[in-house]
Amino acid sequence: MTREYDVAALEQKARDHLWMQFARQSTMENGIPIIVKGEGHHIWDAQGRKYIDGLSGLFVVNAGHGRRRLAEAAAKQASELAFFPIWSYAHPAAIELAERLANYAPADLNHVFFSSGGGESVETAFKLAKHYWKLVGRPTKHKVISRAVAYHGTPQGALAITGIPAMKEMFEPVTPGGFRVPNTNFYRAAEVGAPADDIDAFGLWAANRIEEMILLEGPETVAAVFLEPVQNSGGCFPPPPGYFQRVREICDKHDVLLVSDEVICAFGRIGNMFAADTYGYRPDMITCAKGMTSGYVPMGATIVSDAIYEPFRHGHTSFPHGYTFAGHPVGAAVALENLDIFEEEGLNEHVRENSPAFRAELEKLLDIPIVGDVRGDGYFFGIELVKDKDTRETFDADESERLLRGFLSKALYEAGLYCRADDRGDPVVQLAPPLTIGPAEFAEIGGILRSVLTEAAALR
Repeated sequence: MTREYDVAALEQKARDHLWMQFARQSTMENGIPIIVKGEGHHIWDAQGRKYIDGLSGLFVVNAGHGRRRLAEAAAKQASELAFFPIWSYAHPAAIELAERLANYAPADLNHVFFSSGGGESVETAFKLAKHYWKLVGRPTKHKVISRAVAYHGTPQGALAITGIPAMKEMFEPVTPGGFRVPNTNFYRAAEVGAPADDIDAFGLWAANRIEEMILLEGPETVAAVFLEPVQNSGGCFPPPPGYFQRVREICDKHDVLLVSDEVICAFGRIGNMFAADTYGYRPDMITCAKGMTSGYVPMGATIVSDAIYEPFRHGHTSFPHGYTFAGHPVGAAVALENLDIFEEEGLNEHVRENSPAFRAELEKLLDIPIVGDVRGDGYFFGIELVKDKDTRETFDADESERLLRGFLSKALYEAGLYCRADDRGDPVVQLAPPLTIGPAEFAEIGGILRSVLTEAAALR
């Protein structure tokens, strides 16, 4: 580190003026971690301490920190065309990126509507689904189905799809039409009356709950189903075998659109550009953001099938929706360069090859008394913490508060690992490191987790 920072002055300015997001502002009274540098899979704070970035910032920096060529791509584009909207005009970077994304996307998803981030891409998909059904003469199809505890963003529309009550109650009434079904948490299957000893049967059961909800609400009223390939909130719930194939059958049967929310799961996180390819299903729309630029510039997109695009192709019809910075020239240029890195370095293949070793390293932690389950896929895993491994009893709200915020978050960070201790659902520790790491780094992460989780178990 060559630059020195006045940490006390920065902390005071933060307390006076910075409103942190998804955070208790009161925590700044006791100091705030100030991150000043990133290189590869490491980050440094303002005091020069080094940490493993076990969360890729926020499931974002997939290609790793400090990629000079991405900064240079941004500077080059900004020097040529820093900004121009794609409202009836276009520019080469947006055109080329749209083609690139369409070529990566499965089946006939050939049309790209850009946004500035993940919540906006979900908001776009929600509005587009309702608009589409009106254009094809089925205006009563306006409801959307998602899963319990699922997070799909915070704009008012996306919030209606989000399945976390505590994130919505202070903003109610939210946009109407959102309905919830069980998620794919096989570890907790018995608690919801699902098959708990046969994962294939569980997958069928979970998918059939979607059809049950469609029939309950009436197929003539349901526009779309929003599902993450691996559900983030609640702690990395992968799809059971056959789950998405059954969901696709249900959606086709009842004329319901299937939206694959890949804001986290796209761009290598699960080992392919899009996780729909990993799990072998065809969505009608894909929402994405985060890893598209590896976070170097904000960028999001909703990728749409030929069938959904068709009513907008002709005549005077337009989609009255958009964002000033959608398809931003600098963001698109950085995304193209980022995707070049993926291809040149084989990052998707690297994840597929090394994911089993990452899982195996984390599963070694199952001998710790409070580690109940390890789950996930690709470079995206969750470790569920339990009070009693035999009964799978979880921690109550006060215990979870003491465990996660009172001890684990700080202890893991001080031990040199930035990751996420979360209790939207049952308490979990989540890991989603840059896609460049391998077995040596897995072992380092595993060693830190073992030390801190063992101490946490002793403090119960």
